[in-house]
Amino acid sequence: MTGGGPDSPDTLNEVGVLKRREIEARIVGPLLARLADEYGNGIYDVARDEIVAIARTQGAALADHVGGNSLPDFARGLGAWSADGALETEVVELTDESFAFDVTRCRYAEMYRSLGLEDLGATLSCNRDGALIEGFNPNVQFTRTQTIMGGATHCDFRFRLRDTPVDVAGVDS
Repeated sequence: MTGGGPDSPDTLNEVGVLKRREIEARIVGPLLARLADEYGNGIYDVARDEIVAIARTQGAALADHVGGNSLPDFARGLGAWSADGALETEVVELTDESFAFDVTRCRYAEMYRSLGLEDLGATLSCNRDGALIEGFNPNVQFTRTQTIMGGATHCDFRFRLRDTPVDVAGVDS
């Protein structure tokens, strides 16, 4: 059997992120529910932790792909998540020190709700956001106080360079 090893090129962006999340949800949602029936709800914590770890790795890959890890680089690299009308956003601020935007429509949230998986939407999608930026640039602090998935009218994404840089192990330097 060949293909798909850890050193294989990442061709996932050939499929839009929204469609990828739908495919994942249709498989992972029922699988997690079955595993929870067998082994208890702790499997949701395991799944969340692994999804966050994957997102951190994807953030580092995104920095490599766009050729930098500045906030303007990050803003440039987010197009895949908005492809196919997946997100409607309004940029509030974009500088070298700060990137702020609001998501005013989230088709990811709509998709999870349509599949009856709104409880998993945060685990499968929203929880990735903080880890993605950690992998992209650990010196960026991410804040979000609300999400459409959680019932708010919009998601408020705020990224700011830290006053005190962190080393790659996550310890203040």
